[in-house]
Amino acid sequence: MGTFTPLSAAGLALIVTLGVAGCSPTFRNHGYVPPEEDLAELAVGIDTRSTVEDLIGPPTAGGVLEGGDFFYVRSRVRTFGPRRPQVIDRQVLAVTFDQEGVLQNIERFGLEDGRVVALSRRVTDSGVTNVNFLRQLLGNIGRVTPGGPL
Repeated sequence: MGTFTPLSAAGLALIVTLGVAGCSPTFRNHGYVPPEEDLAELAVGIDTRSTVEDLIGPPTAGGVLEGGDFFYVRSRVRTFGPRRPQVIDRQVLAVTFDQEGVLQNIERFGLEDGRVVALSRRVTDSGVTNVNFLRQLLGNIGRVTPGGPL
């Protein structure tokens, strides 16, 4: 039987430490949402797009059209070992403006406010029902119009 030396004990401790560290979760932060202190400086009905951008920074995303609303998004993602990454926190700050570009509203949404959006499949009906390829091909014989292509 071999002897247990301090060097082998240190090696075993290092292997155990690395094994435990490999199983600990890692966190990633994405995006930016301004803090409440900066939002308190905004005045609804007074500030404009340019003053909002100067006070709290440019938005993460803009509205659909030029001159749309501002959206600030921040997410925190946890990865644990080989598992799929999981979003554990998400905040969305929506800053809306009226037609003249004056600040209208400030709303904050969290991950708990989110809803699953069901995408609908829009399929165009072909109008062909219970007809196979050969019947379609033979059904067009004799339907030639005088002004049709040659």
